[in-house]
Amino acid sequence: MKLKQLLIAIVLGSLAASQQACAQQTPSSDDTSSLSDESAMNVPPSKAINPYVPTEITFAGKRIDLRRADLRERMDRELITFTYGHTTTLLMIKRANRYFPIIEPILKECGVPDDLKYLMAIESSVDIRALSPAKAAGLWQFMPATGKEFGLEVSANVDERYHVEKATRAACKYLKDGYEKYGDWLTVAASYNTGRGNIAKRIEGQKEKEAINMKLLPETSRYIFRLLAVKTIFSNPQAYGFHLRSSDLYPLIEHKKVISVDSAVNNWGTFAKEHGITYLQLREANPWIRGTSLTNKNLKEYSVKIPDTKTLEYDPQQTKAHDSRWVVE
Repeated sequence: MKLKQLLIAIVLGSLAASQQACAQQTPSSDDTSSLSDESAMNVPPSKAINPYVPTEITFAGKRIDLRRADLRERMDRELITFTYGHTTTLLMIKRANRYFPIIEPILKECGVPDDLKYLMAIESSVDIRALSPAKAAGLWQFMPATGKEFGLEVSANVDERYHVEKATRAACKYLKDGYEKYGDWLTVAASYNTGRGNIAKRIEGQKEKEAINMKLLPETSRYIFRLLAVKTIFSNPQAYGFHLRSSDLYPLIEHKKVISVDSAVNNWGTFAKEHGITYLQLREANPWIRGTSLTNKNLKEYSVKIPDTKTLEYDPQQTKAHDSRWVVE
């Protein structure tokens, strides 16, 4: 009995001592915030490292010296933006694996430098469905009137701004026309963003021929260096923290056949079923189709791609990198 009482006393004594110790260690409500702040000061946020800024870059065959203070700082800003804008940059690289193989040969055929594909990248983030608040559409972000001016059909049934090949050829024509005026591809890029009229005014007012040396609207000034920053990151993604495997990239979708359509189509869903695919798959392969029918009063001929259903079976292990620099295996 005495032993039992002794054990109870020891336990009660231990509990009392523990409560007293906790009371001594627990800060008052007045001290809590300051202690929390001090603790937070000792816990660093996730590490942010300034991306490497090269001393020079070559764009469309022209060397640009980035040691000049204003040029370096503008480049620095855009490299930071794309380095830490992880979602946008990752998706651009992944999508480029699907679309660069289509776009690069067209640029070469049309006599436009390969580096101008990065203009498409910053315009749309390589998103074929891209539509801006101002109604610029497709990979190259043509406005409706500009698209029509350069030969693209833009109607209720058909919008060729979403046609990868046709829109790329239209962009090449626009870019080459600009190069004939300015003789400098970065100035052409600036005009693509702000319009030829704005560039013409600045050439005249500032007595300067190259956009990189002009006082431009803030958006256009940044646009030039977004172009350079994206080329830099695409050339070495790992140096800017982007580590992708081939299996992470989006594969090119092969097409089983291309069908010529030169009459009205009452229902694209029925057309798709007749060729063994769904309406959704038809639209994915032909994003220029708008709606479920085609009136085609002028009996114009359209080339409709029918995707190979085997390539629609996603197999990341079979995906190949279009550019080996994009991946680490």
